[in-house]
Amino acid sequence: MVGASASRSRTVSAEDIERFSQITGDYNPLHYDEAAATASRFGGIIVQGGITSGILNAVVAEDLPGPGTVFLKTEWSYLAPVRPGDEITGMVEVLDVRTDKPVATLRTTVSRGDGVIVLDGTAQTYTVPLGELG
Repeated sequence: MVGASASRSRTVSAEDIERFSQITGDYNPLHYDEAAATASRFGGIIVQGGITSGILNAVVAEDLPGPGTVFLKTEWSYLAPVRPGDEITGMVEVLDVRTDKPVATLRTTVSRGDGVIVLDGTAQTYTVPLGELG
């Protein structure tokens, strides 16, 4: 399984920002106020980091390692902004799998459609054997 990889892509929308804000209470002006966001170093509206990293939740839980998997630890650097309308792709690659328990270490990246890596780092996951779920 070391070296295996998986990815997912989606386009981020202004509605995603609103839904994320409703769930989390994050109404930072950088996500809503065009004038404030444009005057900032970002030069315009940006999506919340949780939306950017959230695509990795889907890759890990649905694709690799797959159903029953949760994050134990993440170390992520946010390198560039994501804006409404950007397509993002989350990718994971298995770096290590423990032999004594279902724990994996993954390289994690999220890139924009223009190829810029916007998030880079690693994650440690635990996969609950599906027999334990029912």
